[in-house]
Amino acid sequence: MMEKADPAQKLYNRMRLWEFPDQYVVEPTDGSSGSFLAISRVDGSMNLIDEIPHCSSLRVPKIRTIFGVVGMLKLLAGSYLLVITERECVGSYLGHPIFKISSMKVFPCDQSLKNSSEEQKKMETEFYRLLNVAERTPGLYFSYDVNITLSTQRLHDLGDESKLLPLWRQADPRFLWNNYMMEVLIDNKLDPYLLPVVQGNILFSVPILSLNWTSGFQNFQAAIGKDILDVMLIARRCTRRTGTRMWRRGADSDGYVANFVETEQIVQLNGHTASFVQVRGSIPLLWDQIVDLTYKPKFEIVRLEEAPRVVDRHFLDLRKKYGNIVAVNLINKHGGEGRLCEKFGDAMQHIASDDVRYLHFDFHRICGHVHFERLSILYDQIEDFLIKNRYLLLNEKGEKVEGQLGVVRTNCIDCLDRTNVTQGKTAYSVELSCLIFPKCV
Repeated sequence: MMEKADPAQKLYNRMRLWEFPDQYVVEPTDGSSGSFLAISRVDGSMNLIDEIPHCSSLRVPKIRTIFGVVGMLKLLAGSYLLVITERECVGSYLGHPIFKISSMKVFPCDQSLKNSSEEQKKMETEFYRLLNVAERTPGLYFSYDVNITLSTQRLHDLGDESKLLPLWRQADPRFLWNNYMMEVLIDNKLDPYLLPVVQGNILFSVPILSLNWTSGFQNFQAAIGKDILDVMLIARRCTRRTGTRMWRRGADSDGYVANFVETEQIVQLNGHTASFVQVRGSIPLLWDQIVDLTYKPKFEIVRLEEAPRVVDRHFLDLRKKYGNIVAVNLINKHGGEGRLCEKFGDAMQHIASDDVRYLHFDFHRICGHVHFERLSILYDQIEDFLIKNRYLLLNEKGEKVEGQLGVVRTNCIDCLDRTNVTQGKTAYSVELSCLIFPKCV
């Protein structure tokens, strides 16, 4: 049986961080707690204390306001506390405020470093430099009240017991950016401090009246007659097989792919809420790209004999999470991308079934750089899938009228430009054309 949480126990949304010589103390400032979180500056251990330690007149502690504890990162010779020092409210998700992390700060708990070898100290210094870069990680979002790692449909379908769990217990680990850093807090049962953080990717937004490019977590609002239309775009970036473009390609042996992103478009009108989810991800073969001085480094497929197994694992995982799948491959049929396209198509033949379809659409040959209207050719080929698998629709009472039964999985090489345009066209056609306009006439 699942452990239930106290529904009245909310996440702390504003705290004071006291910096004492031997410990950090986190003090919730909303008056809802009679205890304080103490973190040792020697070894990073945590415990709850009943009062703020006495302050010596000679060593007055520095005090700063923080808006969340991201977690604790353990390195070779010590631990590091990561907290949110600045936030920005960027919109709302199902009526709950959503915040973007504007600034974070790392606090070392590494006094044991004094006893480390010179080599360890050198490595630790380099790690700490990288942590300073992490303080400026872009596209991080969170909410104190709602789980933004889950789509609207998955939130709606949570059971009564699951809804009583702390947000971190409800979270999808694929999109929980601070999953590893939360482990120490989880072990110490510090639920009110456990704040799930999601990293968002670049989004492609197609509002009703104009074409608009946005990034991160965005709300778009427009008026249709006397009615207000709200369009929200969320991109959830997967934490598995992360890495930068070109240096991280394809799948690993378990079928997890680079650049996997779940994109959700939410439309609200006249009390109704519609949600349409798509996914993107690198081609699920074992392949890489050797980075050199050429403009387009060559692709290399490795362990080709494992391709059927890796592809099968990848799509088995997708079917479990999303239902029916249509895989749309946008890369070139010829040239440098040709062999990759061929081998992906061959592997897909082995798993094609009623619930997994594969479609190749040579985006560059058909659309070029400007003729995006020709994406209607692609839409005509997947329209039957979209009609059959629908989207989530909730009525004014929040009751499910219909649900989404499957997703479109789109890829190009980088899962960026071609994928952005295609996903935007698909979302526009499904929700805005099929849902909004008929209800407004």
